[in-house]
Amino acid sequence: MKIDLLITNCAILPVPGSEPLIDPGFVAVDAARILRTGPMAECPAFDAGTVLDGQGQLAMPGLVNGHCHAPMTLFRGLADDLDLFTWLHGHIFPAEARQVTAEMVYWCAKLAAAEMLLSGTTTVADGYFLEDEVALACAETGLRCVAAQAVLDFPAPGAEDPEKNIEVAARFLERWQGRDPLVIPAVFAHSAYTCANATLRRAKELTRTFQAPFFIHAAETREEAGQIAEPRAATPIGHLQALGLLDRDTVCVHCVWADDRDLDCLAAHGAAVVTCPQSNAKLASGRAPLAAMLSRGLRLALGTDSAASNNSLDLFREMDFAAKLHKVNPCDPTAVPARSLLETATWRGAEALGLETGHGTLTPGAPADLILIDLRQPQLQPFHSPQLLVYGGAGGCVRTVIVNGKLVVRNRKLSTIDLGETCAQVRRLAGR
Repeated sequence: MKIDLLITNCAILPVPGSEPLIDPGFVAVDAARILRTGPMAECPAFDAGTVLDGQGQLAMPGLVNGHCHAPMTLFRGLADDLDLFTWLHGHIFPAEARQVTAEMVYWCAKLAAAEMLLSGTTTVADGYFLEDEVALACAETGLRCVAAQAVLDFPAPGAEDPEKNIEVAARFLERWQGRDPLVIPAVFAHSAYTCANATLRRAKELTRTFQAPFFIHAAETREEAGQIAEPRAATPIGHLQALGLLDRDTVCVHCVWADDRDLDCLAAHGAAVVTCPQSNAKLASGRAPLAAMLSRGLRLALGTDSAASNNSLDLFREMDFAAKLHKVNPCDPTAVPARSLLETATWRGAEALGLETGHGTLTPGAPADLILIDLRQPQLQPFHSPQLLVYGGAGGCVRTVIVNGKLVVRNRKLSTIDLGETCAQVRRLAGR
């Protein structure tokens, strides 16, 4: 039987959070889909276009980054150790007003895409201005992207007239629906304190018309409720619910200050949540109630946020931090198990973003988005359990990355773009 790709002699984690491993095993890929996995002893005599020997490596689904602002790699390290309000209004917003152009968004998103692929992320949900350039950069680099055009009620790059922000978002959705298999277009309403109630309703109605995801920052800081111009409830989540914005296509990012009633509301409406623990910690915004979210069965993803507030886009690093942070208070080592983080960074994250069934697994028919991790690295020996990927893994352990059945990283080398050129372009832009 002819197939596109065959990986042999590897350990396999088909569904993170489920054990045992298949070791040694094979992964067969054809037509951008997982065709079959199983023990090497049961591997058919495939006629494969490409054969990879996975000896000493672990095949697992690629990671899903639930929230990022990819072009903000330009601002990495620019304004560290500040609270969110000072960071945004004193540094980031002014820098964006001066620096955000189509050229900047394209090259800096390309750098972010490269960083994510090289650290094992195969899907990202991004939200920014001039999102056409992000979608293009990710598609060229080989990263699957839920690309969300930003909507705000003040002049922004690509939408200088705030009265036309929904029109700009509508044109973006029209351009990208069905255009590229790696790009899913969406809308990102920045927040309830930067968008008026009418804007939020119009943005949500637009996504319902296009059956597209709707992203929004929500309950990120303690002060946020007081910053909403015309609040309809006591909390930001209650405000969104009162406006009729919560449903299964709504993704609320952060939810640091969501209380029990907010969480119950999110669960009742089927809305998803993305937690970004390192960004929240660095900006001292707080710590999301992750254990309570998991106990309610909320649709949950893990995100890095931007390289300006993290400062890394490595989801292995994010998993490790999240698992440990949520044990500290209430001093419970079982509060958020490593197994839960593996699920959240793969198939649960894919579910939260509304991706197709099977995404984030290596099950037959699932999209062929997978990574090979070098288990011979010192920090991964001995490999008693996949939980070690959370506490000992790192993006640097990823050797091979396959997205949509295409080999985009091999032996830690990107095959899709000239990384040196991308880095040089970003340095040039930073020099301005």
